[in-house]
Amino acid sequence: MRMCQRVVTVMALSLPLAVWAQVPVQDGSTGNGGGNSNAGYGTSGAYAGGGVQTPSTAQGMLFSQLQQMQQEIAQLRGMLEEQQNDIQRLKKEGLERYQDLDKRLSSGAAAGAAGTQNSPAAGASNGAGGSSAGDTGQAQASGEPADPAKEKLFYDAAFDLIKAKDFDKASQAFAAFLRRYPNSQYAGNAQYWLGEVNLAKGDLQGAGQAFAKVSQSYPQHAKVPDSLFKLADVEIRLGNNDKAKGILQQVIAQYPGTSAAQLAQRDLQRIQ
Repeated sequence: MRMCQRVVTVMALSLPLAVWAQVPVQDGSTGNGGGNSNAGYGTSGAYAGGGVQTPSTAQGMLFSQLQQMQQEIAQLRGMLEEQQNDIQRLKKEGLERYQDLDKRLSSGAAAGAAGTQNSPAAGASNGAGGSSAGDTGQAQASGEPADPAKEKLFYDAAFDLIKAKDFDKASQAFAAFLRRYPNSQYAGNAQYWLGEVNLAKGDLQGAGQAFAKVSQSYPQHAKVPDSLFKLADVEIRLGNNDKAKGILQQVIAQYPGTSAAQLAQRDLQRIQ
């Protein structure tokens, strides 16, 4: 009987201990194990998330950089195209100047300058190239005494440089001629062709000054209408349209019926 009581007592006492012992172990294995498992999955998820996010972020940065580079390349291409267009425009303008000069030479402008207008009689009718220096405002202390034969040789040599399309030397030759023979009967023509060769060279400032001086120093010269028209053309090229309009209107009003006036009327309509 006592043995039965002891057994029951031991079982009663040992049962809570067993239950207590099992609970922590079960909780520790289930809770901690589950916690560790969940934590592991969480960590694994974090790593997985990090593993996904890190390449995604890197790819995003690379994609952004690629887009930026493409935009910069597109901008550079645009700038290059603009530069190429400017170069083509300048080439076209230079070609047009050469063609214009060739047309003038082939159409008889050169012959007129070197022949009829360069004769002594034409010199007298071209605005008093030599005898009326006071009226044309061209009286200068420098310059050699008049020597028509020598002047013609010098002028023809300068004009031959235009025919050879050596515009740099032609410009120097006409400038030297005007310094040496400022009162020559050929001076008005030399002044005009100095403007033409400077224009062919692309020297707009030099061309404008030379064309303007024709009407200033030789107001009665036959080249005045042409020089004014070319001066307006220079102003248009320089972007001075208002100034060009005034000059074109002057050509139309003062020199009606001339080819310069007809061309001036055409250009006036274009820039209005």
